[in-house]
Amino acid sequence: MNFDVDILIAGGGLNGPTLALALADAGLSVAVVDPRPADQRAGDAFDGRAYALAIASQRLLKALGLWSELAPNSQPIREVKASQGLPGEGAGTLFLHFDSAEIEEGPVGYMLEDRFLYRALLSAMSSRVQHIAGVSVIGQEVGQTAVTARLSDGRSLTARLLIGADGRGSQVAARAGITRRGWTYGQTALVAAIDHELPHHGIAQQYFMSTGPLAILPLPGNRSSVVWSETDANAKSIAALDDDAFLNVLRPRFGDYLGAISLAGPRFTYPLSLSLAVEYVRPRIALVGDAAHGVHPVAGQGLNMGLRDVAALAETLVDAARRGEDIGSELVLERYQGWRRFDATSLALGMDSVNRLFGSDNAILSAARGLGMGLVSAVPALRRNFMRQAAGLQVDPMPRLLTGQPL
Repeated sequence: MNFDVDILIAGGGLNGPTLALALADAGLSVAVVDPRPADQRAGDAFDGRAYALAIASQRLLKALGLWSELAPNSQPIREVKASQGLPGEGAGTLFLHFDSAEIEEGPVGYMLEDRFLYRALLSAMSSRVQHIAGVSVIGQEVGQTAVTARLSDGRSLTARLLIGADGRGSQVAARAGITRRGWTYGQTALVAAIDHELPHHGIAQQYFMSTGPLAILPLPGNRSSVVWSETDANAKSIAALDDDAFLNVLRPRFGDYLGAISLAGPRFTYPLSLSLAVEYVRPRIALVGDAAHGVHPVAGQGLNMGLRDVAALAETLVDAARRGEDIGSELVLERYQGWRRFDATSLALGMDSVNRLFGSDNAILSAARGLGMGLVSAVPALRRNFMRQAAGLQVDPMPRLLTGQPL
């Protein structure tokens, strides 16, 4: 039969467009249906939203020809320090310290603002992908050889495969009958960008406190991104404060190691939960990113997990197409699910365990946590293993795009 495109992607955030570019570069025709207007996130204004990109994710962006444009606006993460945090005291006596000088691949990762990454994806899609902005997928009908998607503007598009990159509340997944499991944490993340008096030297700080973790992540210049998890009740009260009062609550937790601090942009809040799709695929349907797994931000791995999905699914589909297989068949899609579901679920539950372990006030657990962090920090082999895991360098098998190789 005739197809409008080989692959239709519902969702125009970050994972959907990245996947579209990878597939289009390998010769497949792709359309991205994006509910938001194209210019909604493409402005120049700084709003503080940023991501910690693992080395493997940076290599994927480089393989897609995007990194040369992104690099000047990125901030290398040269060190990571993590400790049990107490307001105003900074890192404890026993803490984890990861230094990128100990691994040959370079920085532990890179901080990159949402505006730069989204703009680069939008620009690349303009010449390589059909981008349908301001429109939603509102229905889907799966047949033996094709899937037909109904769009909110009245059109219908037929493809070999429909991919849900439409977030935790994925309607693609819901319409396919894919259920989810998970729970809420009773925590809310307070997110803001902070200007500070002293340089951060590319050091990321993570304080584990009983009410939730506080991450201070370096951005270019004397600026950092703060992801501060608090109980829902505390977060609601703090979010309601004006900017000066907000800073007065933050300062004792932030400490004074970066000198005087001030807000550099708007503040955001979002509730924290774990949400895992029971299946990643159905006939002619596949899920990536938050549509497959929504996780706690304790290790900053949400986007990196999504880009692992992108790399694995792109390689699975492209290799199948080159062999003449039906890329929407269950046989092909099961390869992707087998590749990603165990790894993603293990990582999600690992982050859940870390958050729960460090959220306890139990004195015995507190002592054990401190000793454990001190032990890892004192043993070079353990330090390097943790860094390589966080950098996404120990995925097995490793998709080609995550090594920087094109498909």
